[in-house]
Amino acid sequence: MKFAVIVFPGSNCDADMYHAIADALGEEVEYVWHAETDIDRFDGILLPGGFSYGDYLRSGAIARFANVMESVNKAAEAGKPVLGVCNGFQVLLEAGLLPGAMKRNENLKFICRPVDLVVENNETMFTSEYEQGQVISIPVAHGEGNYYCDEETLANLKENKQIVFSYRTNVNGSLEQIAGIMNEQGNVLGMMPHPERAVEPLLGSEDGLKLFKSILRNWRETHVTTS
Repeated sequence: MKFAVIVFPGSNCDADMYHAIADALGEEVEYVWHAETDIDRFDGILLPGGFSYGDYLRSGAIARFANVMESVNKAAEAGKPVLGVCNGFQVLLEAGLLPGAMKRNENLKFICRPVDLVVENNETMFTSEYEQGQVISIPVAHGEGNYYCDEETLANLKENKQIVFSYRTNVNGSLEQIAGIMNEQGNVLGMMPHPERAVEPLLGSEDGLKLFKSILRNWRETHVTTS
């Protein structure tokens, strides 16, 4: 399986994401600059954290207009896995690939520490390696991670089981303690915590690696190869 790590001006978790795929997961991965217009050669798309375009206007608001985002939309429509982490989640929201919006953290402070997440739905291409209701440790690092949506959207998220991760303790004020959601088709996931920073014991947790293993497992199960 071949992954693309999309790099915007201001991305700062791209190397972490690359390491998670190349060294922890052992799969192919390339950096893709934001000006790229063709990413059809990749099987999975990863939007890393950071401060794309300096977070001017709103986090992710400028990145949504980058040339590469047309190809990201195309990949999502084709059913390829698209994962946005932290700023990547914010970009997916601004691009309309996921519903809702981000506000500043409730305490108006930047939060950077490990947190406990609850796996709310393990029947997805991103979470099949986890147990339903499993509590995992994944770090957060954000100042605008306070997820919000209107009542109708929240009802739809619940009905369609699109809430994938929640905070065990609400660290940033997010509605319903939401930490990660997916689209209705189930192939686009946005989450504020950083699974790529929890892929080996040296980092304090390996819990994030199962997310990438889940993506790989789904790809292998849906792509039959013959020798």
